[in-house]
Amino acid sequence: MGSRGGGIRKALEEAPGFPLWGGRWPPPLPQPTRRAGGPNRSGRLDSSMVTAVQNEAGTGRTDDAQPRWAQPRRQAGRPEGGRRMRGLGQDSMDRGSKGGTRGASPARALCLGLAASLALSGCSTVDRVSQSLGLTGGAQPGDPGYVSGFLGGAAADDPRAVLVARDVLSRGGSAADAATAAALVMAVTLPSRAGLGGGGACLSFDPRRGTTDAITFPAEAPGHASPGADRPAAVPLMARGLYALQARAGRRPFEELVAPAETLARFGAQVSRPLATDFATVGAPLLADPRAGAVFRGVTAEGSQLVQPELANTLSRLRTAGVGDLYLGAMARQLADGSMPAGGGLRVEDLRDAIPRLQQPLTVRAGSDLAAFAPLASTGGVAAAVTFQALRNGEAPATAQARGLAAASAARGGADPAALLANPPAPAGNAAPLPASSSLVVVDRDGGAVSCNFSMNNLFGTGRMVPGMGFLLAAAPRPGGITPPLLSPVLVSNANIKAFRYAGAGSGQEDAPLAAALPAAQALARRGSLAEALAAVPEPGRGAALACPDYLPGNVATCQAAVDPRGGGLALMGRGN
Repeated sequence: MGSRGGGIRKALEEAPGFPLWGGRWPPPLPQPTRRAGGPNRSGRLDSSMVTAVQNEAGTGRTDDAQPRWAQPRRQAGRPEGGRRMRGLGQDSMDRGSKGGTRGASPARALCLGLAASLALSGCSTVDRVSQSLGLTGGAQPGDPGYVSGFLGGAAADDPRAVLVARDVLSRGGSAADAATAAALVMAVTLPSRAGLGGGGACLSFDPRRGTTDAITFPAEAPGHASPGADRPAAVPLMARGLYALQARAGRRPFEELVAPAETLARFGAQVSRPLATDFATVGAPLLADPRAGAVFRGVTAEGSQLVQPELANTLSRLRTAGVGDLYLGAMARQLADGSMPAGGGLRVEDLRDAIPRLQQPLTVRAGSDLAAFAPLASTGGVAAAVTFQALRNGEAPATAQARGLAAASAARGGADPAALLANPPAPAGNAAPLPASSSLVVVDRDGGAVSCNFSMNNLFGTGRMVPGMGFLLAAAPRPGGITPPLLSPVLVSNANIKAFRYAGAGSGQEDAPLAAALPAAQALARRGSLAEALAAVPEPGRGAALACPDYLPGNVATCQAAVDPRGGGLALMGRGN
């Protein structure tokens, strides 16, 4: 993204009759210098970095070079995405630049140009020029309350994450921006089911293209044995996965989205009902770890104030040094060294080689709409897709669920997910309980939407914390031990009109695919309210969903948001200031 000068030039050029001297208007506003191989000063990725993300589709890394977006910053102390420029300061205007009108200073030339433009243009051009110069006096992008009217909505298992997502939407952020900030908050407020040591899977709908992408970043076992690792850890991919999601569809600088989570970790957040429930389930073994006990002991009850200074410092380093430092830099070495006393057995090479994937989702036709599911068998996408398809065909929820779990089992055995979707296997017996996960869905005012599931592969992962970093390690999946979670986000859109209709996600061990598929099927069939559909999911399934029956963009009055009333989550949909 260029400087604000580009916006001024465009606005002036559009003014009727505005004179251009030699194709230029004085004075020229130089573009800010862009650092090679990194985001520009606006926080957006350059084309080479987007290409690096796109090259992950299907197979992960396609060459031996590390993607630029995964590398640490070359200049110490600078964030992954630089600060956005506000107004015309020294970064955007060189007072001694040449190229102005003859015999006039650049400032005087600018005033003369503006006067001519405003005299010859309509109100819309006046507004654009005023906004470019920051002369409106109103809220600017990134300010609270910048968006008035319909904001969009968010729903998640953690209430604080939803409030942060809504704040990002009100500041002009996209659904990907809001989901990124909310997910990082969940790493602070719901560490049992989401964290920097874990992973997840997201679906992202782009209303400009009318297509849905899948960004998958599961926390998988390292590709080597670790002698002496009594609690093998998965390779963390949460930070890289969220960075890839935001790089693909975000508007705000990434470091701006880290700040809410950092603030909550440093100054404290109240323990929510879902976190208190998880503490009650596995609190004793968790508190047996000295480092975890030092953080969580005495604050496991709902409403307690949970302060995590080491996690706040880690988030601060992510914000200033960049996500790449956690995988290639000093933080990577600290994490690898710290995983040894925690029994995790991670190496720097494991972190370096762990890359999120940008893929085409599994899809199921639903009338004129298309329902998208996460593509990897380990994410449960095939289970949710088969379950959804069976429900659409009129099968009972229990039968559809069993059919989906059978498909997931076959996919883990090497069967092709697309083939399983075309010819679903017969229902099998009950599957073994699977690890807990968490859900998050967001839609913005333009119809952009994100649906995500996150997991630590077990409640609180391995139950051990990395020394000095403040987060728990996810448990490594292994045969006969930890089974990969069924991460089951779903997103329904209409490609013909490039519009959003539904986003949902399910959690709760083997009931996660049904928790995602059942509300989606009922919402598309317009059977009852969204809250009723979520409440119909069998225990321990939980879901979160957003729906716009008349599509978005469209009639926003029909949009609704809901979470399972049996949980402690929050759902918000509606207007801003």
